[in-house]
Order: sequence, then structure tokens, then C-alpha cells
Amino acid sequence: METINFDDFKKLDIRMGKILSAERIEGSDKLLKLEVDFGEDRRQILAGIAQFYAPESLVGKECPFAYNLAPRVMKGLESQGMLMCPSDEAGRPVLLHPDKEVLAGSIIK
Repeated sequence: METINFDDFKKLDIRMGKILSAERIEGSDKLLKLEVDFGEDRRQILAGIAQFYAPESLVGKECPFAYNLAPRVMKGLESQGMLMCPSDEAGRPVLLHPDKEVLAGSIIK
């Protein structure tokens, strides 16, 4: 694992986003297209969690997202951020979402 310094970590902007919609991407077993509300704006974010989560189960969830990544094109669609989640002991992604409602766009510190 590569080590980064504190100043490098401060460059990463992680914000809470509320998933407004989620849908499978034709031709991909892994990717879901999420429409995410960040308060000031909405973004399309692709997440490789289709094997583990049904799209309808994600709608309304508040999760942390890397907000200031350069866009990346996958399957012909642009992803404007990245869903942040750890993996369980079997390697499956686990969504992190608070028990309390958090404002969309809140910065994770």
C-alpha cells in the first residue's frame, strides 16, 4: 500500500450525497448508474456494486462520495465522482450511511 502525507489527503473532498435514482447499465454486470444529490448540484456517478445491491434498494440512501475526482468514462458514460464504501470479510461492498439524516453535500472531515 502506498503511503500519502496529510497534505495529499486534504486534497480529497469527500461529501455526503443522497441517491435519487439508480439503474443498471446495459452491457455491464457490475456497474450501476446513480443520480446523486449533493445539495448544490446533482451528479451522475457509476458504481461497481450491481452484483450486490438492487438499484431500488439504493434510492434515498445517503452515502459518502469522493467529490473532486476528475470525471472518468466507463461503458460510454461519464462518472463524476466515486462511491466510498469498505468491503466485508467476503469482499462484498458495504454501504456507509448514517442513522441520522445528513444534509446533502455535507463535507466529511
